[in-house]
Amino acid sequence: MFLFDGDCGFCSASARVLRRYVRPDASIVAWQEADLGALGVTEAACTEAVQWIRPGDPPLAGPYAVAAALRAGRRVWRPFGVLLALRPVAALAWPIYRWIARNRHRLPGGTAACALPQTSTSNTQLPIVTLLTITRSDDDNLTGRQFTAER
Repeated sequence: MFLFDGDCGFCSASARVLRRYVRPDASIVAWQEADLGALGVTEAACTEAVQWIRPGDPPLAGPYAVAAALRAGRRVWRPFGVLLALRPVAALAWPIYRWIARNRHRLPGGTAACALPQTSTSNTQLPIVTLLTITRSDDDNLTGRQFTAER
């Protein structure tokens, strides 16, 4: 089973492309419609990345999930899945995947609902910042003055 974010237009469009062209031998389901507990995956994991679930195997996420879907698809896609699953390729694919996930609301098919939740600092107190300025006095001794600023 391939799980994607059904609330995201970009993710839903990508799932339609996967279903139409790759045609993996697996269900393609929005995680919001799946029984995550029975599948052994959390909502947090699904919010962070697409998931590939096979009974008896640990879930695969992000590029590894995409690679598994490609390997389970039509023959023409399988070599791309094998290539993407290689550690050096996957190591390069993760930063790209994370960039796409962070910016999916800006991509074709994306909407404001696609944006990942951001941690808000508007209602939280920021840490106190301490600045130390060092000045040279007339007698060539260094003196310091400490300033504390809160936001």
